[in-house]
Amino acid sequence: MKTVLPEKIDVFLVVSPEAIEEHFNKNDPSPYYKRQLSHEFEEYINRIKAPARRMTIIEYKVTCKTEEDKQYTEPLIYAIRRHFSDVMLAKQGEFERFKRRNYIVLFLGLTIVLLSHILIPLVIKGEDGISSAILTGVDIFSWVMMWQPIDNLLFRWNAFLKDIHTIRKLTEAPVVYTEEPQ
Repeated sequence: MKTVLPEKIDVFLVVSPEAIEEHFNKNDPSPYYKRQLSHEFEEYINRIKAPARRMTIIEYKVTCKTEEDKQYTEPLIYAIRRHFSDVMLAKQGEFERFKRRNYIVLFLGLTIVLLSHILIPLVIKGEDGISSAILTGVDIFSWVMMWQPIDNLLFRWNAFLKDIHTIRKLTEAPVVYTEEPQ
């Protein structure tokens, strides 16, 4: 049976003086808006965003117990957005390193093929069998070396783009206030 992925993902947050401490690192003495998120809270958000697709809408649903608890909402949302914007920058850097590494290996392999086709016939003259065998061996070696970067550049970078897009949605998600059930 095929699982249906959600069209909309709601991140439910309870904001109160007692609950706000659970969202942040307890060892961080900074003001709320500068604090690091707790590991459990970050894992909660990561589990919720895991089934997100490209067109999935993400919203923060904030439940406040009293009207005074809304004062904690803005620092909490600011800390969440700041955290995930840092995560997005790290992921973008990782993606750039991934592309650069694969392009370097790909062009290195192409350079080896081109140089071998130019230099080997100049070095080994007259013996067509040996020259042909060496060129074929170098071709096979080069294509084996280039297979992984070609595969990565064609098929593997979509996962990076999906993660970056989902994290961007977390940084731009709207906040919706909900009523606490009585």
